[in-house]
Amino acid sequence: MTGKVTNGGSAIGEAIGHYMESVIQKYITQYIDNYNCHFLSQTGHNPITGKESKKLLLYDSFVNDYNIDGVITNEKMQPLILLESKYIRYKKHNRDKGSWICNAHSAIRKHYPSIRSSIAILAGNWSKSSLAMLQSCDVNFFLINFSLIVRFLSEKGIDFNWEENDKEKAMLAWDKYSRLPENDREDIAIKMVDSIKNNLFTLLDNILDDSKIREVSKVILEIVSDHGETIRKKFETTQEAISYLEDFSPEIAFDNSSCITIFDIPENQDH
Repeated sequence: MTGKVTNGGSAIGEAIGHYMESVIQKYITQYIDNYNCHFLSQTGHNPITGKESKKLLLYDSFVNDYNIDGVITNEKMQPLILLESKYIRYKKHNRDKGSWICNAHSAIRKHYPSIRSSIAILAGNWSKSSLAMLQSCDVNFFLINFSLIVRFLSEKGIDFNWEENDKEKAMLAWDKYSRLPENDREDIAIKMVDSIKNNLFTLLDNILDDSKIREVSKVILEIVSDHGETIRKKFETTQEAISYLEDFSPEIAFDNSSCITIFDIPENQDH
């Protein structure tokens, strides 16, 4: 909370996101102890490389690293759940933040077969299209609506509902927020996270429960031609996938004479 601030909106948003992330970490760390799991927000000492890191870096199969907010691991330090917490005020930032989560988590999950789920806790103004994009990439998300944040801040005497270009109101909000006692700033974050806490814990129970017998939920085939065309098929059982491959003909499958064009509107299908 020190130093000269020139952008009040950015400063208060960063602070709200920081306290929200801190509360999430505390809640999850305590809850998953029942499963003998660990929550990490930084790598710390890497016994393989011998290096220390304050960031949490996970990799894809091409050794690209991604700095993510958190990961839940088992006792062997194998990743089970990827976690992000993001606060945004303006919807114009939706696509950047949402796309990053989708791309990073999809790449990481292909590299670590132990990962069971991706979770994003989102606060602020998130558009329906961005949420749909996250859902299409198998990211479980929990939304803390902007209106709730406005209400919790108003309880502390802070007007958080200003227009994007209203720098005066933003600076006034930041000035009042920065003067709040530490416990009041934490209280706002606790109320925010409490609005989704029970649903989050229910999801964690479902993901981390090892008593369930593992079954195949779906089979996804990706077939690429030597010209680069890609066919992606989803099946409910392994037998359906095997039957498809047994009858597979590259000449028929990659006959693109009747393929969709750039002007065809896609149907709302579960791919």
